[in-house]
Amino acid sequence: MQKHRYRTLVLLRTVLTYSVCAIALMALLSVHVFHSNVPKFSESYKLPTQHEIGHQRWFNELSWMQELSPPQLSKVPPPLHKLNGARGILDSKKLWKQPRNRDFVPCVKPSSSYSSAPISRGYLLVYTNGGLNQMRAGICDMVAVARIINATLVIPELDKRSFWQDSSNFSDVFDEDHFISALANDIKVIKKLPEGLETATRAVKHFRSWSGLDYYQDEIASMWEEYQVIRAAKSDSRLANNNLPPDIQKLRCRACYKALRFAPRIEAMGKLLVERMRSYGPYIALHLRYEKDMLAFSGCTHGLSPAEAYELTTIRENTAYWKVKEIDSEEQRAKGYCPLTPKEVGMFLSALGYPSSTPIYIAAGEIYGGDSQMADLQSRFPLLMRKEKLASPDELEPFLSHASQMAALDYIVSVESDIFIPSYSGNMARAVEGHRRFLGHRKTFSPDRKALVRLFDKVERGSLKDGKRLSDRVIEIHKRRQGSPRKRKGPITGTKGKERFRSEEAFYVNPLPDCLCQKEQISINTTYTNG
Repeated sequence: MQKHRYRTLVLLRTVLTYSVCAIALMALLSVHVFHSNVPKFSESYKLPTQHEIGHQRWFNELSWMQELSPPQLSKVPPPLHKLNGARGILDSKKLWKQPRNRDFVPCVKPSSSYSSAPISRGYLLVYTNGGLNQMRAGICDMVAVARIINATLVIPELDKRSFWQDSSNFSDVFDEDHFISALANDIKVIKKLPEGLETATRAVKHFRSWSGLDYYQDEIASMWEEYQVIRAAKSDSRLANNNLPPDIQKLRCRACYKALRFAPRIEAMGKLLVERMRSYGPYIALHLRYEKDMLAFSGCTHGLSPAEAYELTTIRENTAYWKVKEIDSEEQRAKGYCPLTPKEVGMFLSALGYPSSTPIYIAAGEIYGGDSQMADLQSRFPLLMRKEKLASPDELEPFLSHASQMAALDYIVSVESDIFIPSYSGNMARAVEGHRRFLGHRKTFSPDRKALVRLFDKVERGSLKDGKRLSDRVIEIHKRRQGSPRKRKGPITGTKGKERFRSEEAFYVNPLPDCLCQKEQISINTTYTNG
């Protein structure tokens, strides 16, 4: 009996031992299988390896504005952030997919009836006004005006008295020699007035806003009978957006996108910044228009302290050429007239589905409120980059005291980005959007600010969660706001006079149909011409 019990006990021990071994073996196998089947990040989302990025240390930032050494000089690779978009881990191809361009390509060559530069009747001096992009558009318009009135264009003088107080000359910002040679078949461009004419009597004229061909051919060109030199006191919005001869419209595009390129050192620095952003993979360029001057001008103070709101109001009241002084901030915001705050931009990007690992280039000046305003956006998207993070102080030193040159660097990085998103539709946003359309309708989100602030206010009140429902609404609203081809919008129905022209979509926001054609149409036209 005892012998039988002993055998049973040995058998049980043996079975138990084999069971434990089997369980352990199965556990090991399951861990191996699970590990091998963990879904890998899409290549589009991968951050650069330690070798690729040169050992950066972005995760040690104490401030989003902190100046660090450029990527190739840093020591520690950035952390791999989880892909926590509002809709979970989305297909990267869908997030970064470009809109269909419907085979639209630039077509800016002049027609067969277009003659070479006509004999000049006099000299056109131009005083540009505003920031970089306002001046760019004005210069290109003045090229067209010079052609219309048969003038020799003297290299325009850049605005040195505006809010930015930039002392840059034309050649400091733009490639002067290229500008002159590129337009040689259209107009004659010279660097300065000939000797003897510098002190000649000249007509100083404020050209009428949004004027067409008749105004310049009749009223302005008739001034050559009395003057050899005409000076345009302002350059912004002096030429109509629509209803101009096709060759004049194409000349505007050639001037803007072919002739007017940045100075070589700006181009080189801009391309270097683009390369350093690309080392992180696809990136978003965010034009975060949340600087002091913008907020003071627009009267937008949502989310700011009473002291900050008072400071902005004081700036507006003390700026003589800003005509509107009394502004209801909340009314402005409800109508969609205010820039999105950094926090609202973060909510927008998350709702679109972009993961926290998304590299974002901040194209902007100093953000009003600094770290406190950027905290929420920084927490959602830790990889916020800007010039001061991508380049060393020595590399940026030549540009630092020149607002137009710094803005030019942002312009280059924005045009070349995989996705461009402006928080406000100002001059920079419009110029970049138009350039990206010209280059193939690159993906550009146009936030519907009026609709967005309503949704964000619901989130603040707790009637809508910052999750899937918000994401679904935001994605639906912006399905057709991603930069796909469309014709330039005309005036708002019912508007008259100056307001009618003001309500039109600006020419440089969307050069379609004047400067873009479908490949099939180009082929037909070429066949017809050759036949």
